[in-house]
Order: sequence, then structure tokens, then C-alpha cells
Amino acid sequence: MHFIPEDLDNYVVNHSEDEPELLQQLSRETYQKILQPRMLSGHYQGRVLSMISKLINPKNILEIGTYTGYSALCLAEGMKSNGELHTIDIDEELFDFQRRYFDKSTYGKQIFQHLGNALDIIPKLDMVFDLVFIDADKENYSNYFNAIINKLNTGGIILSDNVLWSGKVLDKTFKKDDTSTPALIEYNTSLKNDKRIETVLLPIRDGLTISRKM
Repeated sequence: MHFIPEDLDNYVVNHSEDEPELLQQLSRETYQKILQPRMLSGHYQGRVLSMISKLINPKNILEIGTYTGYSALCLAEGMKSNGELHTIDIDEELFDFQRRYFDKSTYGKQIFQHLGNALDIIPKLDMVFDLVFIDADKENYSNYFNAIINKLNTGGIILSDNVLWSGKVLDKTFKKDDTSTPALIEYNTSLKNDKRIETVLLPIRDGLTISRKM
């Protein structure tokens, strides 16, 4: 979803940091071989994620929803030299694809993949995090938040993707089979009202929320 005219959007992208070569390769292969390539963070949002991570300089990063590994590699760019990035996904068919690109990067030995249900995996991770990126099934965003909030350091950041859901969060009625839209509306409201965090929703691509633990 674009909030500004396409030519102005192109200007924004062209005057932001270039996309690293490895991520260009990953993006091309994703579009050639993987279903739903629209799920990829992409050049501009990837540079935003990279910049946020570099500003935080996190030791431990958690990503919920790996897809083909693009966003994980962007977040890893700001990680401390002794840091770890743990990424969780339920799709075993993408595991080897992710690993191949992780190992091509300079962060390969610091990136740990977890396969399965994030709500089962998160309680087993014996560490606290400085940065969390939520980009998985929208119906469980609130559950993911509740699972991770006590594993987040004070001052730590939770990034939530797709929180505008192509503008559907403005809808007053939903189709019976649409469970994602009402879940995101509830999630956005809960972030705004949660006194444990301070939150800013950015109209970047499909919406990116930054929440800082108080």
C-alpha cells in the first residue's frame, strides 16, 4: 500500500541507502521461486529495519516470521559483534533457502533458526531481547506480544509489521472469513493503551509500529 504518489515514492527510495548485493540476490530468487513474494520486506523497508537496528545496536534479536530471511539479514546489520538473532518460522520448506542466504552473509554463525509454532518456542528461549520483529500470522500478533513482553529488556523495541493491512484497519465490517483485520484493529488499540510501552505507528509501506518498553 502506497500513501504517496508513485513518483514521490520512487524519489524516497532513490534517496535512501542502496540495497546490498546479497539482498538483491535474495529478492530476485524469492520472486522467481517462492510463493507470495509480496511478503518480502523489500529494499526500502529493509533499509528502515537496518537503520533502526543500527540505532539500537542490540545484543539479542528475535524475529517472529522468517519467510525467506530478508528482514533477518537487515536486522542483523545492527547487531553487536557478539550478538545473536533468533528467527522463528513454521514453514519447513523455506528452512534451507533461509540458511543458504544466512550462511552467505557475515552473520551466518550468529543467526539461529527455529522451526515450529512461535508460541511454543518463545518460552523455551532462555534469554532476554533488545529488539523483536513481529511479522507472522496477524491473528496471533497479540499472543506474540504477550509472549515476548516479559523477555524484552527495559528500553527494548518491538517492531510490528503490516499494521495498516492495506488500509483495511479502517473497515467497519468484515467478511466472515476475514480474521486478520479485526485481530490487527484489536492489536493496534492494545498497543496504544498498554502502559508498559510507548508506541508510534509509522505509515511505511503497509504500516510499521515501533513500541518501546518503559
